Amino acid sequence: MSSEHYFSTSPSGDAVLRTISVRLAGRDLQVTTANGIFSPERVDTGTQVLLAHTPAPPPGGNFLDLGCGWGPIALSLALESPRATVWAVDVNERALDMVRRNAEALGLDNVNACRPQDVPADVRFRTIWSNPPIRVGKNELHAMLSHWLPRLDAGSDAWLVVARNLGSDSLHRWLQGELPADFAVLRAATSKGYRVLRVRHRSGTGLTQPIDVVG
Repeated sequence: MSSEHYFSTSPSGDAVLRTISVRLAGRDLQVTTANGIFSPERVDTGTQVLLAHTPAPPPGGNFLDLGCGWGPIALSLALESPRATVWAVDVNERALDMVRRNAEALGLDNVNACRPQDVPADVRFRTIWSNPPIRVGKNELHAMLSHWLPRLDAGSDAWLVVARNLGSDSLHRWLQGELPADFAVLRAATSKGYRVLRVRHRSGTGLTQPIDVVG
């Protein structure tokens, strides 16, 4: 699929819905996807790596799935932490519609699927999980991460999955140089050609020991 499709606000052509079988949060599920969004046939490999190599989310608070697509990360977070509020953010309106359909079908009332500008400015996050859209371009990617990562609560973590051949190590270095001094960036896992990066907003007592989730 051309990247312009799933980065578009309104993909061209009518939506053609499909039902696929996936496993999320330890459950076998049926979800709805469509053309014109990211990875409509399956849970993509990067997202699989992120979900397999990230510790369980906090029990509650505001969570962010940045670049949610049809919602595998957001749905997993909502299933694992039913008392949390999961903000599923994407620019693609069709993808957001799929998240809403899937959350409703699964009985999840704790998912807010919305555009970036619709997240209230005062919302801060207990955790951020993202398979960020690397192919959108370095400038847009950097602007996106510079905007959202500083909204982590103190003492909280963001988890990002990035393919090694698409610049995971250079992004790691950029994050270390760009984020405020009370943030730290660690390589948490390597699997199937992907890195999982842990971005820690320190609480003032120093960075805790890295969680050993390397695969």
